[in-house]
Amino acid sequence: MSNTVLKMINFQLVITSDQLSAVRQQLADQRAIGVDTETTSLDPFEARVRLLQLAAPEIVYIVDLFQIPKAAIAPIKELLEAERPVKVIHNAKFDAKMLRHHYGIELNAIFDTMLASQLVSAGDSNQRHGLSDLAWRYLGRRIEKSLRTSDWSGSLSQAMLEYAAEDAAVLLTLRQYLIERIKELQLIDVAKLEFDCVLPTAAMELAGIYLDESRWEKLVAAVEAQSSRLETDIKQALAAASQQIDLFGQADINLNSPQQVQEAFARLGIPIQSTRELELESFAEDYPIIAQLIDYRHQQKFLSTYGRTLLDHIHPATGRIHADFRQIGTPTGRFSCSSPNVQQVPNEPEVRACFTAPPGRKLVVADYSQIELCILAEFSRDPRMLEAFLNGIDLHRSTASLMFDVPIDEVTREHRAIAKTLNYGLLYGMGAAGLAARIGAPVAEAEKLMARYFEVYHGVADWLRAAADTAVSVGHSRTHWGRLWNFRFDPNHREQVATVQRLGKNAPIQGSSADILKRAMRLVYDALRDAYIVNSIHDEIVVEADQPIAEDVAEIVHERMIAAAQEFIRAIPVEVDVHVGDAWMK
Repeated sequence: MSNTVLKMINFQLVITSDQLSAVRQQLADQRAIGVDTETTSLDPFEARVRLLQLAAPEIVYIVDLFQIPKAAIAPIKELLEAERPVKVIHNAKFDAKMLRHHYGIELNAIFDTMLASQLVSAGDSNQRHGLSDLAWRYLGRRIEKSLRTSDWSGSLSQAMLEYAAEDAAVLLTLRQYLIERIKELQLIDVAKLEFDCVLPTAAMELAGIYLDESRWEKLVAAVEAQSSRLETDIKQALAAASQQIDLFGQADINLNSPQQVQEAFARLGIPIQSTRELELESFAEDYPIIAQLIDYRHQQKFLSTYGRTLLDHIHPATGRIHADFRQIGTPTGRFSCSSPNVQQVPNEPEVRACFTAPPGRKLVVADYSQIELCILAEFSRDPRMLEAFLNGIDLHRSTASLMFDVPIDEVTREHRAIAKTLNYGLLYGMGAAGLAARIGAPVAEAEKLMARYFEVYHGVADWLRAAADTAVSVGHSRTHWGRLWNFRFDPNHREQVATVQRLGKNAPIQGSSADILKRAMRLVYDALRDAYIVNSIHDEIVVEADQPIAEDVAEIVHERMIAAAQEFIRAIPVEVDVHVGDAWMK
């Protein structure tokens, strides 16, 4: 850590249009400027932007936007939308939303110190990435944050202005440090990828997604009723073997208690070792009560995660749901989502059908076809896998045909299902025991199937082995764009080594998929007019458009998503499935 101490910050309060024009002239030739805002609320639909801080190396200009008419902000709009200077911002998504919503400003040439720090941390979940955390960790400087929650709608004290100036001034120093680390760790390409994705993410959050409230309420009521019936049926079935019966002749157990459920099944002679879903699924076909329990749990999870509380997330100002997307939500670079999590909405048609386009508009739902397997084929250059993709043959059927030595038109549904389980499962480090549980076969048979799979795809076998070995030997993995994940483990600890080997296989695949999607989001965002991204889910982009242009928008989305993937995947064609409709359905 450096012991750098920033000198006393020189700042100027800007309160007139003439001063604002002068600021633009002063900053236009800078290579980089720090940018920050202070707002009256964190909600862009409720907030007003009070201050806009613009930092040069020797001075911070603090623009009091309450004093300047919107009609007079053109000089600053030009500055912030220009290719240069670079705008150094911490958590740029927040400021991008505020400036876009209130002033129509599209930030350009962003360097986000929060995203840069997350990239440099290389998957270290113990590191925090708030501005004060970065200033202390990288610069040895403490930033006073007690004024962050000040009332920015009232009069401005000297302390508030000094706080605002410091937040902006430190950004330029942070950028210099982070640039050196980004270069040192060879993260330039992925940093550009992440910075380019800020505007699409901000616009997606602002746009929100529309929910048919009436349809949702009916769905939730139906699930509640069905869940109640299932609970009654399960408890009645368990009553015969239970020592505790309630007044209604039902087993007096808590179905959400793994211990109580396992003990109840043991009394029925069902030999489950745990109540985890993977274990339960292997018994569901033979024991209807277990199938009922699985359904009951799914319904309870839906009701607790979404249920009636989802309606509370509909914003009164827009009538839409505005979720919070965290751009680097996992070490592999995937998004995470909260408040609410619209990425993990169940895939059942009756659930997705509630997420609709409002009258006069359509949803364009586009998703990559087998993108992770395309990435595996690109990385491994396995000749048989490449051949299937190049010839447009269903990969799972082709895999089954090769594994079971049958003509492709004679592949059974069961054989294809086994092949699909292997194709995807091995990417995530699935072993013989996991395969056996998924296909309902003995472990010995699963081991033979895996061995046969690697005989068929020797290129895949070689790549997976090399990826696992490299992860252990060098202690990290990278995606095509260079995203870094450092693995922290004890090389003498067998289980930790096994975990790193598994991550070493999966991280380059899943991470490259995340990188492709982010690149696609930027390309789609740049091409859209009168349409906007409303959701993004791992390999899928959902766009809302006016009905008359929806088909044209679908074509644009299709082209841009393919273009993004082909920046990396060049050995085989990439397919994107696109559907235009009234709801979030494929």
